[in-house]
Order: sequence, then C-alpha cells, then structure tokens
Amino acid sequence: MVNGTHSGIAMVGSANMDVVFSVERIPLPGETLLADSVAKYPGGKGLNQAVAAARAGAPTTLIGALGHDENGNELFATMVDAGINAELVRRVAAPTGQAFIVVADNADNTIIVGSGANAELQTLTEAEHAIVRSADVLLLQLELPLEVVLEASRIAHEAGTTVMLNAAPARMLPAELIDALDFLIVNEHEACLLGESEDLTTASEKLASRVANLIVTLGADGSAIYQGAGNVVRIPARNVVAIDTTGAGDTYCGAFAAAISEGQPIPEAAAFATAAAALSVQALGAVPSIPSRDRINAMIAESV
Repeated sequence: MVNGTHSGIAMVGSANMDVVFSVERIPLPGETLLADSVAKYPGGKGLNQAVAAARAGAPTTLIGALGHDENGNELFATMVDAGINAELVRRVAAPTGQAFIVVADNADNTIIVGSGANAELQTLTEAEHAIVRSADVLLLQLELPLEVVLEASRIAHEAGTTVMLNAAPARMLPAELIDALDFLIVNEHEACLLGESEDLTTASEKLASRVANLIVTLGADGSAIYQGAGNVVRIPARNVVAIDTTGAGDTYCGAFAAAISEGQPIPEAAAFATAAAALSVQALGAVPSIPSRDRINAMIAESV
C-alpha cells in the first residue's frame, strides 16, 4: 500500500462502446475506404484503465456514467466481469458514450469520441468523495468534464491519496490540477502540447519542472521517467509484433497504477506497465486485449 490507511485504486473516468473499423490504411481527408471488418468492443479511457488495474491485481472502483441502453448494459457487465467495483457507476438519460476507431494494417489508429453519458458526470457525491479519499491511488483522464477531474484531484490530494493523471485527450491543464498531481502520464504528442514545444526533450523538461513524477510513453521506444528536470530514467520497450495499438496507453496507465498502489518502486512499476502494454498490442480491441497479472509476470520472467 502507498498509504497505510488507504487501499486500492479509485478511477474517475469514462466508459464508451468502441466501434472498430479495420482498414488497409488510415483514410485521407475527403477519402472513403471500405473496411475489412467492423466490430464492437468495450472501451473508454476510464473503463480501459480500470480493467487494466483490476486484471493487474489491484482492487479497483470505477466512478463513471452509463446510459440506460444496450451499450450501457454491456459495459456494466464488462466491469463486473473484470472484478471492478461498479456500485457507484451512474445510469443517466443520455446515451452511453461511443468511440469510432479506425485501425490500419500497420496497427496505427485514429479515434473520434462521442461523450454521451460521460458528459453528465460533472460533480461527485459524498459517497464518491469517500471512495477517492480511501484509495491508495486516484487515476484520472480527460474524457470527463474538467470540473469533475479538478474536484476529484482536490479531494484526493487533501486526503493524501496518490493522484495520477493521464492527460488524454490532450488539453491545457489549469495550475490547480497540476499542483494536485503526484504523477503525470503523457505520450509524445501530449507532452509537446502541454510543454508548449515541438521539441520533445524541451517540452518534457518543462513539464518535469512542474510535477513530482512525469512519465512520457514513447511507443516502440519505451518510456521515460522524469523526477525533476534533468533526472531521467529510460525504460526500454518490449520487442513484439503489434496488431492493434488501441488501448495500449490505457493498459500502461492501469498496470502502472496497480504496481504503484502495491508499493513497487517507480522504475519497476514502469517496467511492469511496459510489459502489460506490450501484451495488449498483440490483439484487437482495447478491453479484450488487456492482459492478466499472470501473463504480465510471465513476460517479465522471460526476460530475467
């Protein structure tokens, strides 16, 4: 445990039904392509990361919103099947969120999200505050209204809960949110946007001066851990054949949060998350591809 009086992971995040189109390549603007296949999978950054944390072995509670529709029923069942505590997930009048994802043969993807029910989660109840306060780790993303992200981060910070933000989809962050963070997790694009520089190193150094721990995920190049400007630890990627990179970043975040909640040192937690992400890119779909702890541990053991 990170804190003796705290336990598990609280996730305040989105849940979407992903509609995935498999194509030869990403279409150009104005171009129409015929998909090789179309399939539906559970997704959304909050749900993906909650499933990743739960499958990695961490007690996980998801605070989110679903519609009273077929997609909402299916996503709720996914949460239960993954062992996530979904008792506080709200059912609202708005339709369940959706994401439309195009996956190319080279595993690149492009995504459009319709927020739906996720946009209805604008403030937290007292019961939700209690979950956040009692967690080892609060893991947040930016697919919910910013107001509720700020509220959750403030409540967690005041309670001594470790606060992690995966700043995706990328947007500029208010100082109040940055000041509440213990970990900021971004990819290269997000780092450059938030660090206000096209040069990744410059952007990362700027961000690292504002947060205690910055994790920059680098895809096939692994990840970089910044603990203050100039102090960088590189974690190499795993050499695997990628089929679909959708959800790989979410898998990383959930597995990393699980490892940190157990008290693993940051480099070891990042290596654990890297193995989880490497396993996830070897299958289609975000949630279906997220590995169990046994598979993650087996991959790590193979390289020892």
